Amino acid sequence: MGHVGRDPEIRHLDNNLVVARFSLATTERWTKDNVKTEHTEWHNIVMWRWLAEVAEKYVRKGSLLYIEGKLRSRSYEDKDGNKKYFNEILAEVMKLLDGPGQDKRESATKPVDVPPPIETTEIDSTGDDLPF
Repeated sequence: MGHVGRDPEIRHLDNNLVVARFSLATTERWTKDNVKTEHTEWHNIVMWRWLAEVAEKYVRKGSLLYIEGKLRSRSYEDKDGNKKYFNEILAEVMKLLDGPGQDKRESATKPVDVPPPIETTEIDSTGDDLPF
């Protein structure tokens, strides 16, 4: 559960396939010896198909979301030939915990469920022909 760091980047691909990408910040807070501390982690979120369409309509920078998904590790070569590695969460479930014009304190107790995914074949995200 965390807050969206930027508006989703939406791409419409062939065969009406939609993909959404955005960052999500999760913050851990604790107190030890009367010293309050917090640590924020940033996560790369990827959504496909109908879930990406929901994100396109309703998810904005600052939105509070609950996400469930699979952790994926990927790599690529930058323009200088250096190999870069990163992790992303391939979202399977999303709950919108607030919405436009709603009081965040009230909406956090009334999550909006996104319908379960429709059975489809999985996208092969390991090939070199990815559009991103």
